[in-house]
Amino acid sequence: MSLTSSHWGTYEVVRDGGQAVGLQAFRHDPDPSPIGLSVFEAATGPLRIQKPVVRSSWLQAQRARRALPPGTRAPGPITAEEGATHLRGQEPFVEVSWDEALDLVAGAIREVIDTHGNESLYAGSYGWSSAGRFHHAQSQVHRFFNSVGGYVRHATNYSFGAAQVLMPHVVAPMDHLITHHTSWDVLAEHCELFVSFGGVPSRNVQVSAGGASQHKVRDGLAAMRANGVRFVSVSPDAADLDHVGEHEWLAIRPHSDTALLLALAYVVYVEGLHDRDFLDKYCVGFQRVVPYLLGEADGEPKTPAWAEAKTGIAAERICTLAREMAASRTMINIAWSLQRAHHGEQPYWMLVTLAAMLGQIGLPGGGFGVGYGATSLMGNDAPLFSGPTLPQGKNPVQAFIPVARLTDMLEQPGGRFTYDGQDHRYPDIHLVYWAGGNPYHHHQDLNRLMRAWRRPGAVVVHEQFWTATARMADVVLPATTSLERDDIGYSNRDRFIIAMKRAIEPVGEALDDYDIFTGLARRLGAEALYTEGRTAMEWLKEIYGQSESRAQRAGAALPDFDTFWAQDCCDLGAWSAPVVMLAQFRADPVAHPLATPSGRIELYSETIAGFDCEDCAGHARWFEPVEWLGSAAAGEFPLHMLSNQPAAKLHSQYDHGASSRSHKVDGREPILLNPEDAQARGIVDGDVVRVFNARGDCLAAARLTPQLRPGVVKLSTGAWFDPSSWAGADSLEKHGNPNVLTRDQGASSLSQGCMAQTCLVEIERFAAQPPAVTAFEPPTVLPRT
Repeated sequence: MSLTSSHWGTYEVVRDGGQAVGLQAFRHDPDPSPIGLSVFEAATGPLRIQKPVVRSSWLQAQRARRALPPGTRAPGPITAEEGATHLRGQEPFVEVSWDEALDLVAGAIREVIDTHGNESLYAGSYGWSSAGRFHHAQSQVHRFFNSVGGYVRHATNYSFGAAQVLMPHVVAPMDHLITHHTSWDVLAEHCELFVSFGGVPSRNVQVSAGGASQHKVRDGLAAMRANGVRFVSVSPDAADLDHVGEHEWLAIRPHSDTALLLALAYVVYVEGLHDRDFLDKYCVGFQRVVPYLLGEADGEPKTPAWAEAKTGIAAERICTLAREMAASRTMINIAWSLQRAHHGEQPYWMLVTLAAMLGQIGLPGGGFGVGYGATSLMGNDAPLFSGPTLPQGKNPVQAFIPVARLTDMLEQPGGRFTYDGQDHRYPDIHLVYWAGGNPYHHHQDLNRLMRAWRRPGAVVVHEQFWTATARMADVVLPATTSLERDDIGYSNRDRFIIAMKRAIEPVGEALDDYDIFTGLARRLGAEALYTEGRTAMEWLKEIYGQSESRAQRAGAALPDFDTFWAQDCCDLGAWSAPVVMLAQFRADPVAHPLATPSGRIELYSETIAGFDCEDCAGHARWFEPVEWLGSAAAGEFPLHMLSNQPAAKLHSQYDHGASSRSHKVDGREPILLNPEDAQARGIVDGDVVRVFNARGDCLAAARLTPQLRPGVVKLSTGAWFDPSSWAGADSLEKHGNPNVLTRDQGASSLSQGCMAQTCLVEIERFAAQPPAVTAFEPPTVLPRT
């Protein structure tokens, strides 16, 4: 049995006469994702980038510079004017040899460093890339740039950036909470009521950052259901809890969850249902929260009637739900999507506040979750240890950006921003280096990004396929896929460690990221520091060996590398054990304090209060979302657009594959809307519609469903960006990419997190002949000259 691992799971390589011909589900996976089955065909298809290519004007300018005698060249790196960066995305690429490509890239890096310093290199390179632990592109690009003196990095992520900044102040870092969720077996045995803000959507639990060898969420929920657990899903989308059978759906108005949580807390407090002992022993600041709940601080009691006006949830049901939560062993869960919004910190802080008032944190089956259903990880019970990990070295450059402030950085060199209570400045970037990601998927307001992307003098991309990011680059270096290299698949709390053996030979002239960076490091005098004299296989042995002692401390025993590699995987199931989040803290808060300033749960944070942020106070509170004000209040864009994780792919990965294409309608991404909203606009199922607001417009295919609250539409992310014109921003996007519509603004001055879910749009039937989707047509590539 030969295995490979992806973010969608582990798969067995199917061979015919010794040759790999496809993939099939891993025999130990109870609920395998179908997404990965289409990867093999897509990896070898016509959209593969098979040779190094350079954008024609940029290549012409670089060759002209290098043809000049030493001492006569213009000083410094190539400028935007010299490289005709306004032509990015429009003109042909030219094939070059690997030697010329690496010479050009190394030269561009050296010129930026020598002229402007490493603070002018942006290599944050956000993206999920490979599930393999060695060939993970982010690890490779960061290690390489650290070996040449550093780079401007990014902080936090697009998935839960607001929570990443907030939660360490309140209870614990998100990475800790995510890996310590109460396990499914404990929930099945002890939980009585599971209330989830944002559901537990099956589309999300197909994936995990390092791969998911066993998808356990479906069976975990089924066991809870069989044991009599009641489920309540609080979401504008009924499909967010789509695999537990009968349950209660509270169709809440988007971005009003904090108001509902406040009202639930109000009822718990005024009816004396709160756990005073827990609040006194394990929390600080509750006495600062009470005046706000009661309206003594702002004149507005957070009553169920107050919340009904904002949420659309009946005040009577808010009252009864609060009493049910207090009378039951209750797990309160919140989806990551809720904090990808204006003031996204508030529902998370208020969720913890309500859970603390109920006093069940640290008890089996009770407390809170921050992402059951966000990935396959939460709820798993395999031993926890840091698996095989490539050391990235130390980055001496202090400059950074919150990841979702990419366009701000490119537009505003030297501009100020605040982050986690501190003031910072945006660096002046002259070279952007991206490996393993697609900002034309992840980022918001893509028209604005498209304009800003043309400012740096050089953009270098490692890619396997002709995504929009590759099209908008100056140099594209063809990288291998995980099927074409040896690696190790591992994810936190996952049962199996996978020996990912090369299934096929590299396509065309594609190289591993490690080989590409080795060639660059050699040219920049950093090869020894970057490689430490090791081949890729020697690195696999090294990082696996380093993880053996960490596994042993977690109570698990790993075989030696050669045994592991020969047997294809390592089964950690024998060391699985039930998990209860924050159980040690509850048992002894003195011996096991939290990492907060007080060592306890901070319902009021003196630290955050001291930051004096206008948009994030010292405790959870209600803020009106920006989209509820101004033109929104006048009804110019009356529909709230949700842009969720798609069901048939991860982000934009393999959008050209069979799995993703099978979910499109005549080649376009579907947009879901309630029949009432469709009828009011003369739209029928299958119509091509124009979705628009002040930031942009795109085409999508209408799909009608009663599972969405009226006034809400859903356009999943991941359609490859396909503008009608690459010559400038603001042209009609043809494929259904929602990020031409989303707002590029920080969730708050505290976190600067992504707020894509705070987005209002209008929809109309597209009466003209729809333009053809061209996202999967490669650009013109000229032969080597």
